[in-house]
Amino acid sequence: MAGTGLLALRTLPGPSWVRGSGPSVLSRLRDAAVVRPGFLSTAEEETLSRELEPELRRRRYEYDHWDAAIHGFRETEKSRWSEASRAILQRVQAAAFGPGQTLLSSVHVLDLEAHGYIKPHVDSIKFCGATIAGLSLLSPSVMRLVHTQDPGEWLELLLEPGSLYILRGSARYDFSHEILRDEESFFGERRIPRGRRISVICRSLPEGMGPGESGQPPPAC
Repeated sequence: MAGTGLLALRTLPGPSWVRGSGPSVLSRLRDAAVVRPGFLSTAEEETLSRELEPELRRRRYEYDHWDAAIHGFRETEKSRWSEASRAILQRVQAAAFGPGQTLLSSVHVLDLEAHGYIKPHVDSIKFCGATIAGLSLLSPSVMRLVHTQDPGEWLELLLEPGSLYILRGSARYDFSHEILRDEESFFGERRIPRGRRISVICRSLPEGMGPGESGQPPPAC
């Protein structure tokens, strides 16, 4: 974490997007906490932003969440998309979810204001399944994962605009995750200034839930 003196540990060529407390946790979560930078083109980012903005603009930012996990946010569940946006979401499905996984029919859209943040939490398995995949729009941010039983084990993910993050398996169940507030937003020694951030989150179906069921509280990611 910031100030620890640990160097960012590279998992991809070029700049690092994933760093952690040590080689062991990086190795164990290599396929469970994944960042794909540049997943979206600039045109695709603009397509999603243009489609979401009118709906989000009608909502006010809130400062209390049902599970106290989010501060300074507005959100919606969206199931109807333009053809161009559907094509993007189909790419997310192909990249993040296995052939046997069924997705929740609605996509969770979370809009964090510049000073908003997401507190450490573990999403309930009642509300979403083993895999979560999120597209990041507008602003870079840092997601921190900390082992629930051993806080000395952690990962940080650098989520740049246009990137795709994937959390599955142990990263979902054994680690809390959070989006750092602006004043804490560092990736190693590198300052990552926070602005307004929109995330578009696809989720696999919880075990035992039928494809037509809905209305469950969404995750904060």
